[in-house]
Amino acid sequence: MTKLKVAVAISGGGSNLQAIIDACSNPDYPVEITTVISNKADAYGLERARQANIATKVISHKDYPDRESFDADLHQAILDSGAEFVILAGFMRILTDGFINKWHDKMINIHPSMLPKFRGLDTHARAIEAGESHHGATVHYVRAELDTGPLILQCSEEILENDTASELAARVLVKEHQIYPLALRWVAEGKVSIKDNDAYVNEFKGPILLDEAHKIS
Repeated sequence: MTKLKVAVAISGGGSNLQAIIDACSNPDYPVEITTVISNKADAYGLERARQANIATKVISHKDYPDRESFDADLHQAILDSGAEFVILAGFMRILTDGFINKWHDKMINIHPSMLPKFRGLDTHARAIEAGESHHGATVHYVRAELDTGPLILQCSEEILENDTASELAARVLVKEHQIYPLALRWVAEGKVSIKDNDAYVNEFKGPILLDEAHKIS
């Protein structure tokens, strides 16, 4: 099996990284992580990678005068690892248009809302405040405009009466750990295509809901 070689960029605990690492432990999973890169040396996700014998690298944004020079070294580190695809998993840096264009259709992210609703930060609290009945997360391709890329896969979680943002976030996170490895599998298997800024999984236009993922063969 030819596996898709991916680099994972993180800034924190790396629970979504762990979900992908766990998926990769199955020899039938069509993905290989070549490196985990963090802009923060104390990110626990680096330890998760080390425990899985995955190469790690720290590129601190504080060592660079501007975003362009940071992104240039990030790009080179990804290439040096042999990766051909980029996974953002809690990477809390705004990437430059130049970097994003270099990885056009070769970089995905997971966002904690059912895009296009609630782009940006504090999504769980905003969903509760807006009186939404459901909230969730989305795996999407990365574009220069924040949280606007083609949508691949979403999960939905009911917002309960008197839910707090942290309680809702915890339940959504459980499903994030399901949809990120699954969407990545679809990409690696060549099931995802992009037409007019929409993602299609086989013949189905994205985003696919997790509850309907069984229809993807």
